Parts: sequence; structure tokens; C-alpha cells
Amino acid sequence: MKEMKEITWCPGCGNFIILSAIDEAVKNLKIAKKDIVFVSGIGQAAKLPHFIQPCNGFASLHGRSIANAIGIKIANSKLKVLVSSGDGDLLAEGGNHLIHAIRRNISITCFLHDNQVYGLTKGQASPTMWPDQITKIQAEGIKSKPMDPLPMALTLGATFVARTCVTDKKQLVEIMEKAINHEGFSLVQILQTCPSFNKMRDVNWYKNNVEYLDEKYDKTNFENALLSSLTTKERKIKLGLFYENNRTPYEKQFSLLKEKTLVERTLDHKYNNEDLKKII
Repeated sequence: MKEMKEITWCPGCGNFIILSAIDEAVKNLKIAKKDIVFVSGIGQAAKLPHFIQPCNGFASLHGRSIANAIGIKIANSKLKVLVSSGDGDLLAEGGNHLIHAIRRNISITCFLHDNQVYGLTKGQASPTMWPDQITKIQAEGIKSKPMDPLPMALTLGATFVARTCVTDKKQLVEIMEKAINHEGFSLVQILQTCPSFNKMRDVNWYKNNVEYLDEKYDKTNFENALLSSLTTKERKIKLGLFYENNRTPYEKQFSLLKEKTLVERTLDHKYNNEDLKKII
């Protein structure tokens, strides 16, 4: 990881904790950095792969992190592919890519940084902002209903759905480790602070408005996961692993990819045309 003085986030930004947690999770799992690819879009959260060194990284266009991550995973399914980007990048500009990646269940780990604002462009509301959140730009709040990404993911067939918060790094690291090891699409919503543009939801607000899933919670119960993951004003926001199952990942359903990865194949192989037909 780079020296903190080289990192361009604002003091107090939740991204510092997320960066440290990812670094710790990867070390705990003893995965070589050469076997991981960090993919990002555009935004403050999307800068995270720039600060993890040495590692393989791919900086995509705004909203296109998932699309590029899919290409990387299909080309070399042996790699651990991690997407780290913001609520604007993944849910607004990149919303349609996220929807179909979840539906296909391709083995990508997606860390959704959720601070309810576009931090890079000075605090416009992201799709997860609630109407009662007042900021310098949203002086009267917003007029749209917020997106709730976890229930959405569950209805699309997500096989790993979790929510955590930067106020609890220990849980954050634990959930990241489980998400990285999961086969299939894993979505982790990370509630985080933005001290510059979302002053309403600071560390104290989160500490007073989140609670953990019960120790006896059943992560295989879909209906319970759907209800528990909903965020409403009437109750505290639940944190934890809501749902996990072992549905076969997208990339493991192709016989051609079971034999060897695409990057292990040579372009001049005499069977290339037949291989291509299998994929098509």
C-alpha cells in the first residue's frame, strides 16, 4: 500500500479504512498480488486500486468497471477479479452492467462504496441518497426515491449479498475475505463517511443508526434476506452477510473454459475455429 501522504482523499474519508481493510483481507487470504486484478471506474472510490501496490489494476471509463471485470474474468478465470467503485459509478452510470453481472453470477467481487454522493464532482446526490439528506448542493433534499442495492441484487439472483460499514473495520475485513473466496458474483455494500460533502451521515450517525444481524441469522433463507436487507426510516440499517448460496458461476458453465483459460490458448492453434464456435 502507498504511503498515506501520497493519497489524495480528504482527511477523514471512509476510503482510507476501506483501502486498509482490502489490503488486510488480501494478506490474510495469502493471495499473491499477481493473481488479483483490481478494476475501478471513475470517482473518489475508484482511485483505490491506484494506491494498492504492487497489483494488477484496470481503470475503466465511468460506469464501465463491471463490463471490463467480466472481460478479464472470462479471459482468465484463474484470477481473482475485484471491483472497487462508488455508488454513483456502479448504480447510476454502471447500473445496467451491475444488473446483468449479478443475473449471470459471474465470479467477481464487487465492493460498492456508499457515501450517497459523487465525491469527485463536489457532492451531487448519488442514487442511494435519501430525500431528507440536506447538503450544500441538495439544499432542499432530493425528490427521487433512493435505490436499495441489496434487495435489488437478491431479486436478480445474487449468490453473495452483504452490507458493512467503515465504523467496524473488523467486520469489514471478515466480510471482504468471505466475498473474495465466494464462487459467483458477490456484492458488498460498504456504508462510508464523506466529511466534505455529506456531513449529515458522519461516524456518530452510523454508530447510532446501524445494527448487526442476529448471531442465529440464517444466511440461506432468501425471504428473510430480502426483508432484512431493506433499508427504511423506521428501523436501523442491518449489517452482516444476508445471503449466500452455491449456484454454479457463469464462467464454469462453458466446457471450453473448463479445459483451459482463453489466455492459455494460442491464436494459431489448428482448432481455434472450433473453439470459437463452442463459445458462440
